[in-house]
Amino acid sequence: MNEISTALQNPQALITLAILLLAVILFITGTIAPELTGILSVALLIASGVLTPQKALAGFGSPALITLMGLFAVSAALFRSGALDRLRELIGSEHIHTPRRLIALLALVVAPISGVVPNTPVVASLLPVIEAWCNKRRLSPSRVLLPLSFATVLGGTLTLLGSSVNLLVSDISQQLGYGSLELFSFTALGIPIWLVGTTYLLLAPDWLLPDRGRESNELGGNRDQIGYFTEVSIAANSHLVGKSLRNSRLQRRFDVDVLELQRGKERLLPPLADRKLEPGDRLLLRVTRADLLRLQQEHTVQLAKDGSTSYQKGNAFAYSEGTEQKTVEVLLPAGSTLAGASLRELRFRQRHNSTVLALRRGQQTVQERLGQAILREGDVLLLQAPMDSIRGLQASNDLLVLDQLENDIPTVRRKPLAILIALSMLIVPTITGLPLVASVLLAAVGMVIAGCIPPGEVQRSIRLDIILLLGSLSSFSVAMQSTGLADALAMTLAQVLSGWSNYFALLIIFLSTTLLTQFISNAASVALLAPVAIQLAPGMNLPATALIITVLFGASQSFLTPMGYQTNLMVFGPGRYRFLDVTRYGAGLTALMTFIVPSLVLWYYG
Repeated sequence: MNEISTALQNPQALITLAILLLAVILFITGTIAPELTGILSVALLIASGVLTPQKALAGFGSPALITLMGLFAVSAALFRSGALDRLRELIGSEHIHTPRRLIALLALVVAPISGVVPNTPVVASLLPVIEAWCNKRRLSPSRVLLPLSFATVLGGTLTLLGSSVNLLVSDISQQLGYGSLELFSFTALGIPIWLVGTTYLLLAPDWLLPDRGRESNELGGNRDQIGYFTEVSIAANSHLVGKSLRNSRLQRRFDVDVLELQRGKERLLPPLADRKLEPGDRLLLRVTRADLLRLQQEHTVQLAKDGSTSYQKGNAFAYSEGTEQKTVEVLLPAGSTLAGASLRELRFRQRHNSTVLALRRGQQTVQERLGQAILREGDVLLLQAPMDSIRGLQASNDLLVLDQLENDIPTVRRKPLAILIALSMLIVPTITGLPLVASVLLAAVGMVIAGCIPPGEVQRSIRLDIILLLGSLSSFSVAMQSTGLADALAMTLAQVLSGWSNYFALLIIFLSTTLLTQFISNAASVALLAPVAIQLAPGMNLPATALIITVLFGASQSFLTPMGYQTNLMVFGPGRYRFLDVTRYGAGLTALMTFIVPSLVLWYYG
């Protein structure tokens, strides 16, 4: 602690520590979006004089970040051209007829794909396919969706391109003077880790994965039977007026649970069976997708107006005649800017030309009125919109369309060319001296020239929130290094670990990174811990890269919470998981990685 006290006598180190603590608090609480937290930190570091604008903003022009931008475009072109069509067919084949076989396919085939394509779009592409597989076989998606996420996380550490965090680590390493990482710098470690993780996924007992479909009456093995929460109103001319809920057609003909009745300013809670309905009553319902659409067709009730939309003829479901409509599910992924606001505040209908019919939030009950419910990451919305609007949503970073649309991959004839360009992107830097960033950018341009992706979609494919977050976070590492704060923290940690073997020292570093990642983003964990861990390398007689890789794997192997990794959150809602479901299934895998990764690092670098 004396080293930290000495370092904090430097005003700039004290300011840096204060900014870092503020950032950690904002990351944990989620008061503002993660990328805004990163931008705020950069601004404060510049304003306080800790870093010059050139040093603070260097991350936004780093080769790693430019590589990631090009990789987004290449990935979008691969998916648009149907590069995963064969995998989709394989999932739907008769050979894959049990959850165990599907998990084997995910671990042995999908994971390696995630080593060269960012895992987030891989999960986004396969979610509707796997849900359809579950519906066909009357299985709960909760039996296979967590393995999908975990498999892509394991595959994400096979190469430098597997995850945006890998590229951030490469950037930090270069900024701290240790050189950038190569495409296959940690593949020798990633392969055994992937194989160990695959073994766990294949042998893990079935009881570790819940069967939410069989436990819940809301899910009968059919996607249309999933429970949603919505708000409806009783029109003055409705045949329900004057009838009690018990005797109304609403509950006799439809699978509906009335959770609340709102009459003027009065809120009435169950039991409500004997309450007679009056014109203007609002009902908060739990209803299946199929019955909600039947209610729409029979005009039994109206979707209650939330003040954010205007509907024709008072019918919430009405659109202009002649416009082709489709009902789809969309997910709020991690990092969505819609999270934290209500539909009314967002003016969702005007913004997306889509009507929100209902909301689903895992296993939780939503008690707020639909228009006033604060959206959260992982929420699933049931939308009705024209096809053009839905295709616009597919290009949005704030919403993920879960339904598979017909003809949504219009450039299938370009599939062989897209695969050839992607393979060239990987092979050329390996056998020549061409920098990886140049190879990726050439591949992105090649995809456009070959017609695999329209020029306009290149810009839409880039996740601006990730770019802003990663570009800003590298300034943390520079500030900690330049103010001496990283040295002080490293010396304190070295004293704590004094007398411990290198193996246990690496184990503590790995486990600390993993646990921190459960509360803040993995990119933030890397930015905070990498400069500290690097300083331990000389005392451990290890190269700095060994410590960097330990932090990288600790931040990437996130299996304990839904927030630990974006793909965990993406499957959390569709799988109807509960928080501890992720912890129960991931605890064994986390324990395995905690003991194995330090051994592999010492074997490779020691």
